[in-house]
Amino acid sequence: MEHQQHPRTPSPPGADADHVALIQAAWRRERPDLDVSPLAVIGRLHRLAARLTGELALVYSRYGLGEGDFDVLAALRRTGAPYERAPGELAAHTMVTTGAMTKRIDRLERAGLVTRRLAEGDRRGRVVALTDAGLRLIDEAFTAHLRNEHRLLALLSPEEAAALQTLLTAWQHRLDGTAPGGTAPGGGPAECSPG
Repeated sequence: MEHQQHPRTPSPPGADADHVALIQAAWRRERPDLDVSPLAVIGRLHRLAARLTGELALVYSRYGLGEGDFDVLAALRRTGAPYERAPGELAAHTMVTTGAMTKRIDRLERAGLVTRRLAEGDRRGRVVALTDAGLRLIDEAFTAHLRNEHRLLALLSPEEAAALQTLLTAWQHRLDGTAPGGTAPGGGPAECSPG
């Protein structure tokens, strides 16, 4: 069976630099019966998220950290002194499984950045805390992380950044089923924090 060549759909202006537009054009050509407009948003967000993750990871790596390590140290640091949480709380605040959290804690403990001890009043419970070295490292790494985020957002005007924040916040609340004030439908807090 001979494969029939389809005429190429002209690329939209500037599409050479826009991978998502090229994919959209190809799908429009191959499946004109489908509305491929969501690719313009979802595809770009997916590619942007991967690019931003790479940009953020460059800073983490300067401090000998992976993204997961940074998340754990940041979650402990933002609790305030004495900078400690139960492993289950850390897993909930960083949105990973308890098994994945155990691996991260093991790695950070070997590096001397956190300690584990028995929880007071609970012989089976554990508490993870920042060491002095961990506190110094996350303070330095978080400062560099924020500088990096400011650098990345500086590619947008302040008005564009504010509009994007509003749109993303509204979309996230709708997907999560939370009210705009940051509360879950049942009235409890809706925690989601990158860093």
